[in-house]
Amino acid sequence: MRTLLKSDNSVYFLAIFLAGLIFALGLKFMPKTFAENEDDFSDYSLISEEHFVTVFDDGTKKVIKTSAPTVEDVLERLDISLSESDSISPELSVKIDADHFFINIYRSRPILVLDGVVQKLANVSTLDPKSAVRSAGFTVYDGDTIEIVPTNNFLATGISSAYKLIRGAGETLTLEDDLGFETETIKDYTVPSGSEEVRVLGELGKIRRVYKIQTENGIEVSRELVSEEIIRNPVNRVVAVGASIIDAVPLTASMGRNRYTAKNLAGEYVERQETYYDLPMSGVMAFCGKTSYSVREDGVKVDDEGYILVAAELSRYPRCSVVETSLGLGKVYDTGSFALTNPEQFDIATDWTNRNGI
Repeated sequence: MRTLLKSDNSVYFLAIFLAGLIFALGLKFMPKTFAENEDDFSDYSLISEEHFVTVFDDGTKKVIKTSAPTVEDVLERLDISLSESDSISPELSVKIDADHFFINIYRSRPILVLDGVVQKLANVSTLDPKSAVRSAGFTVYDGDTIEIVPTNNFLATGISSAYKLIRGAGETLTLEDDLGFETETIKDYTVPSGSEEVRVLGELGKIRRVYKIQTENGIEVSRELVSEEIIRNPVNRVVAVGASIIDAVPLTASMGRNRYTAKNLAGEYVERQETYYDLPMSGVMAFCGKTSYSVREDGVKVDDEGYILVAAELSRYPRCSVVETSLGLGKVYDTGSFALTNPEQFDIATDWTNRNGI
């Protein structure tokens, strides 16, 4: 009898030990949603479509495991706000596209700039002296230097040191400016018809320009461009416009009429017929909030978004609805008498007849 009780106690304690071990392992591998340092995310794996994002904010660091799609969304989830004079890298619109992503926030601070008898208080976010003085609204020439000097009015300004701008001679001015990017539109059959996806956000380029400066009594009176150099090319924004596969060859001027099977706006398969016409389209552009159109290289008329101008039966295809054609995505701007006998016909606006660019 005594031996049986001892066996029962061993089983009891073994069960308690196993339960504690399972609980400890569960805590160790439990998914985390926030970490205070890099070591916190070294011992568990990524969840699909989530990333570790490290935010450096004026001397503090936060690490978050998140599915936030952009830098701006990360800041919202961390309840981090920016002032107008703060700066951030990368920009708010940049997508979170790496398993370990880093964000730097540069908080603005007040500075005092001395330029001769001119004194100015400003809020800047850069630590580079020349960039800080330029951010305060001063022109800094290549021959100028900047010294950090103590101030005499700390009680009034709360600033113990100032940026003193010392003007040099033989002035030239080097400036770096942004280069804008363009937007490219591509047709993608994997994107739903009538919708679009941004594939590349676009990135500003950078150009460096050197100017020769002429001054009178220390005041700039003219500047002449001496040289310019592109130091970073812009990256174009790429937008994928949705389209479904149409089992047809493109309409051409010699074809005159095109027939194929396609889906209508209700998702039903219909037998479609395409024709073309050549008339001025300015009178119908206002229906969709546009003022003008252009002629594509192949002679097809398109709006400023690249949609082909299409005439259709308006009860089935309302004005401004996006439709598929054998020549690409179109938008319904117009209608015609053909719609009475063939409500599934599209008449595509072209310059194939007159060839006058109108």
